[in-house]
Amino acid sequence: MNSKPKLWIARRLSDATLERAQRDYDTIINTDDRLSTADEIVAMSAKVDAIIPCHSELFNADVAQRLDPRLKIIANHSVGVDHCDLPALKSRGIVVTNTPDVLSDATAEIAMLLMLGAARHAVEGDHLVRSGNWDFWSPSFMVGKQVTGARLGIIGMGRVGQAFARKARGFDMEIHYYNRTRLTPDKEHGATYHSTIESLLPLAGFLSLHCPATPETTGLMNAERLAQLPPGSILVNTARGALVDEAALLAAVESGHIAAAGLDCFVTEPGGNPAFSSHRNIFMLPHIGSATVRTRDAMGFRALDNLDAFFNGETPKDKL
Repeated sequence: MNSKPKLWIARRLSDATLERAQRDYDTIINTDDRLSTADEIVAMSAKVDAIIPCHSELFNADVAQRLDPRLKIIANHSVGVDHCDLPALKSRGIVVTNTPDVLSDATAEIAMLLMLGAARHAVEGDHLVRSGNWDFWSPSFMVGKQVTGARLGIIGMGRVGQAFARKARGFDMEIHYYNRTRLTPDKEHGATYHSTIESLLPLAGFLSLHCPATPETTGLMNAERLAQLPPGSILVNTARGALVDEAALLAAVESGHIAAAGLDCFVTEPGGNPAFSSHRNIFMLPHIGSATVRTRDAMGFRALDNLDAFFNGETPKDKL
């Protein structure tokens, strides 16, 4: 690169990422780390050649049509790109990339935390001790659902789903999965493939979602599908909030059909769903699946790798 392209980093990324970006690009950083409006995104597009946004910045059809022709590439600091209208951006000649591979293990760790926490009353137990109200014990006290040896269903056996399956094998779980295409035997590692979600659900004492949010998967876990899970099952979602019909999940939890849930993502973010808050068998985290130092550095560097390739006249590795 003979001259430094102008880059806008739309959120406060890791220190290592910002240091490298400032070395290689003429960089504008959102140091306030606040969410930008659609008008602010459009205005900034006239000042820069590239943007590194997160999933919080929305590039819908309206925004895409209003972007300035100066903007050439959007290098997402995320794997999911449901915040981007890809056809609309492509029609404007804007390249879009993401950051696959590097956050699989961190997200799988959070899925394991949520599964264990939901199964073993983590929210209720923490509240009881923290509030000073733990004054009782008996063999029937806070009895949960055992994970070891249980049957686990995974919807979406991509990178994160496979990473979660690897960790679940450490708990001797019996793994069943649904995916658009069956994995090769060397990637299945003995997991049982289901060609339909409907054949998977009745077997899943635990169900973990790892598929992208698309028009086809929005509301994937609705009342009908939740009812197909075994009574007392546990739902985990570390993918996208749009996959779950939250009203249906709330009803299933209140009826007892779903024993507990572990959620790292919600339909409304930030904020979550206030209706879940009164249920201590719903273990919630604020969309922090990839929030480790190692992974944040890796995501930032992957986004910058894509920019480097683009501005060097090459096809970015993660071009969508």
